[in-house]
Amino acid sequence: MEARPFRQFVVKVHSRCNLACDYCYVYELADQSWRSRPRAMSPELVAHTAERVARHVRAHGLAEVEIVLHGGEPLLFGRAAVESLVRRFRSAVPAEVRFSVQTNGTLLDRAFLELLTALDVRVGVSVDGDPESHDRHRVRPDGTGSWAAVRTALRLLSGEFRSVYGGLLCVVDVRSDPLGVYESLLRFTPPAVDFLLPHGNWSAPPPGRVAGSPDTPYADWLTTLFDRWYVEPKTRVRLFEELLNVVLGGRSGVEGVGLTPPAQVVVETDGTISASDILASSSPAAAFTGLHVARDDFDQASVLPEIVAGQSGLAGLPAGCRSCDVVSACGGGLRAHRFAADGFDHPSVYCADLYRLVSHVRDRVAADLAALA
Repeated sequence: MEARPFRQFVVKVHSRCNLACDYCYVYELADQSWRSRPRAMSPELVAHTAERVARHVRAHGLAEVEIVLHGGEPLLFGRAAVESLVRRFRSAVPAEVRFSVQTNGTLLDRAFLELLTALDVRVGVSVDGDPESHDRHRVRPDGTGSWAAVRTALRLLSGEFRSVYGGLLCVVDVRSDPLGVYESLLRFTPPAVDFLLPHGNWSAPPPGRVAGSPDTPYADWLTTLFDRWYVEPKTRVRLFEELLNVVLGGRSGVEGVGLTPPAQVVVETDGTISASDILASSSPAAAFTGLHVARDDFDQASVLPEIVAGQSGLAGLPAGCRSCDVVSACGGGLRAHRFAADGFDHPSVYCADLYRLVSHVRDRVAADLAALA
């Protein structure tokens, strides 16, 4: 089987976190492998990872790749280690290497921002909206909230250091007012916002979702927000932009929307190559490859059943999904959300929500196009 190249490499530089978010897929769901992994990636494994990426670039003639610094909380890696990693990759990889970091924001101070700006590393920050919504979930180990610290960081990032401001990531909580959350995020003038569904599956349903229920609490939340954004898009909302792309016949660049196969692979702090840490949240075995950057090329991962299953598009979906009238837009949702005790051959636990959300976006666009005819 011909290897499909990876273009995004998620590098877990630190496996621990200074927050204790109650919905975290790394620490709170099925996969507990972080407990046995080293806290930080060693310089030797950084070098091995950089060389494997370089070999992958040469093998596939790639002009650019993206390295996402992730965790845990990646800023626990420290400024010196981050700088050393970035410089190592840029010297080793014969292509344009774009860097980003996804952080909880609590350690994002001026010194770190000055370094990330000098290195041209884009910064994404996780924040769940207003103080009440954010601190309901994103707490420190002692139970105190983190919103005030994140606000301080975002004031710096959105002002003096805007050149590296990548955007905000917000996990949907259906108990919160969607418009209130959106307005709170807009106060930080983000260039983009990602709204994510909390991770769950048929064995461990997400909050507010009863398995098999026709209720659509997440679609209700998101369609309210879509209607506001659609008439007055004050920032990019990637979920909505990608849904508009696919209902108009285009391709999605976001995993979990449309049928475009993901081109991402994960390297853990111990150097193991993983199919997806999100996939591991439902079933740790589903992300296991048995590969390691010290001995294995990424092409060996790209032909494994665990990887191929996530890149199979329509053919990789359950029969009920393949015949659905919105499958080209919803794409079956994230594979991790299709897990049940007997595997992944199921529709998403969010199926009803996804169907209503996609139908709402499609019908809104169709109505506008009809009005122009």
